[in-house]
Amino acid sequence: MKRGKGMKFVGDSRVTADKKKFIPKDYSEFPGRTEAFWPNYLLKEWLVGAVFIIGFLCLTIAHPAPLEKMADPTDTSYLPLPDWYFLFLYQLLKYKFASAQFFVLGAIVIPGLAFGGLLLAPFLDRGKERRPHKRPIATGLMILSFIAVFWLTYEASAHVDWEEKAENNKPELPDDQPTVEIDESDPGYALYEENSCINCHGGDLTGGGAAPGLIGMEHGVDEIKDIAVNGVGQMPADQFQGTEEELQQLADFIVSVNEQAAEEE
Repeated sequence: MKRGKGMKFVGDSRVTADKKKFIPKDYSEFPGRTEAFWPNYLLKEWLVGAVFIIGFLCLTIAHPAPLEKMADPTDTSYLPLPDWYFLFLYQLLKYKFASAQFFVLGAIVIPGLAFGGLLLAPFLDRGKERRPHKRPIATGLMILSFIAVFWLTYEASAHVDWEEKAENNKPELPDDQPTVEIDESDPGYALYEENSCINCHGGDLTGGGAAPGLIGMEHGVDEIKDIAVNGVGQMPADQFQGTEEELQQLADFIVSVNEQAAEEE
């Protein structure tokens, strides 16, 4: 059989005849000035990013972020602050041109333009020069952005006593309390819910951010009834709304839970 006999050659009009396989340019004539994006330049970027991420992870393990206590909406002395990497935006919203009726400008427009410009920078700046002094606009904007972020972050944090803030907002660890199984079918528990006791003291009577727990108390039935009606400490009076019989059921329920907790200790 002759070579090629019985074979047919088909052409595809979608493939141009002069199409050549992509081959990176030879940059040996320009050492140190430019290089192929793939894989040379991109590999360097990945290596630098990996070193940064590993270093950052080691830093967070060695110095973990401190936790604060449970949020308390009744604490008017608490100074809420965002995380450190958002402090510059927090400071920006303090200025007149970015607050009050101009809040949208400071919260959305200015950050949107800044981060949008950063995202679109490779598409907007298509110059062939890579030296900073040959790209005055891009270099100037970068330096201005760095100065603005560092200055705003400093201004936001300079007036805060961080040691005092950390000391005043240490987490309040719950007391070691025995686990008590709450009988939710008890009539006293229904009254506990109806009178909004559950909102402050919790569904399991262990307390919450606004009130202490009811487990471990040494109060008797009469004392609990008096507190439910007349209040105590930060708890206002007239919290209980019901009959004397219902008040008795509520007090008996709380006492029974404490008796069960005492038995399990």
